[in-house]
This record gives sequence, C-alpha cells and structure tokens, in this order.
Amino acid sequence: MAKKITWSVEAQQDRKDILEYWAHRNKSKVYSRKLDKLFREAIKIILNHPGIGRKTDFENVRAKLVKDYYILYHGENTITILSIWDCRQDSLKLEKKKGFHK
Repeated sequence: MAKKITWSVEAQQDRKDILEYWAHRNKSKVYSRKLDKLFREAIKIILNHPGIGRKTDFENVRAKLVKDYYILYHGENTITILSIWDCRQDSLKLEKKKGFHK
C-alpha cells in the first residue's frame, strides 16, 4: 500500500483540460463531475494497490484505465500521477511528454 499521492504539473493540467473540455462541450458540468469522481476513485485504488495498473512501454510507468483515459503513474510508497492521457490520441505524442522514457 502506498502512503501518498503526488501530481505532476502536467497531470494537474491534463485533468483540468479534460474536465473543462467536457463542461464546455456538454454545456454542463454534470459529466465533468462524474468523470472527476471516477478519476478520484481510480486513484484511491492505485493508492491501495500500486501494482494494479497495467505495465506500459515506459520505464516504471503503469496505466489505470478510466473510461477513455489512462491515469499514468509510477512509484511504490509515493505514487506520482504523471499524466491523464486520452487513449484515443496518438501514442507518439505521449512519448514526447516529460517523464516518459522507454
């Protein structure tokens, strides 16, 4: 069981951008709130079971699927959320993000 969750600046921005996108697209915050709740629930699971996410091609990075998004993270005692990634995007873009090394 991990003891602490930290968020990278990029992951915080990813979350904000995703929630704002859906609020704007739907002209309502209902879906954004639901999605944020799902993110928080998944992170709670990651905190209690750090190995639950699937291994990725990136060194020491795991991914937990939430709807169409991967919560990308690493760590054992302290979990660092690296990014919230839309699975429908080109994965080559992800390789260019800070903190992802093969």
